[in-house]
Amino acid sequence: MPPQQTRPPLNRERVLDAAIRVADRGGVQAITMRRVAQELGVEAMSLYHHLPNKDAILDSVVDAVFAAIELPDGAAADWRDAIRTRAFSARTVLSRHSWALGLMDSRRDPGPATLRHHNAVLGVLRRAGFPLPLAAHAVSLIDSYIGGYVLQEANLPLATPKDVREVAGTILGDLPGAELPYLREIIVDHALRPDYDHTGEFGFGLDLILDALEARRAAAES
Repeated sequence: MPPQQTRPPLNRERVLDAAIRVADRGGVQAITMRRVAQELGVEAMSLYHHLPNKDAILDSVVDAVFAAIELPDGAAADWRDAIRTRAFSARTVLSRHSWALGLMDSRRDPGPATLRHHNAVLGVLRRAGFPLPLAAHAVSLIDSYIGGYVLQEANLPLATPKDVREVAGTILGDLPGAELPYLREIIVDHALRPDYDHTGEFGFGLDLILDALEARRAAAES
């Protein structure tokens, strides 16, 4: 008779991992005590020993998402390199958990990873010489850009450059070029180019933002 498999003991980490899996499949609205319990194969009442209610789960999954994002390197020689690395990490994590975007700004009880994350980002900017108001503007601008880009990617079913070329070719076939010459130009001379990779747009836009912020920082310093 084969040995009976024993279920690992329930703990807070397992509950949060299950809640994240539920949200990854069905969005944040799918996170309920009942569904998380079903994901774990337990009764809903057993969750309350580890997290008191749904609000506690939502606060904690947001903190878990922040914990997965790489903190900026406070010792980087150029603050832009530190923030760029953090931005790419945030994009990667949030692309896996895009449902978290609506929660990150709405929760009112931030966890320790969330607080450490914001403190680290602000620390990079302040040590680089950003005046406090400009640092606040920078955080808001950068995070808005990351969040908006992730949402756009989540809703745009174009995962690869090949997908872009296929869609662009279909549009081009039905396009009245004489009436829309600039749209035809960008499709023919840009989107359909074999070397065009739309996934690089994130870095291009991010660098524009960081360079503009650096110019403001330098102006404030002079």
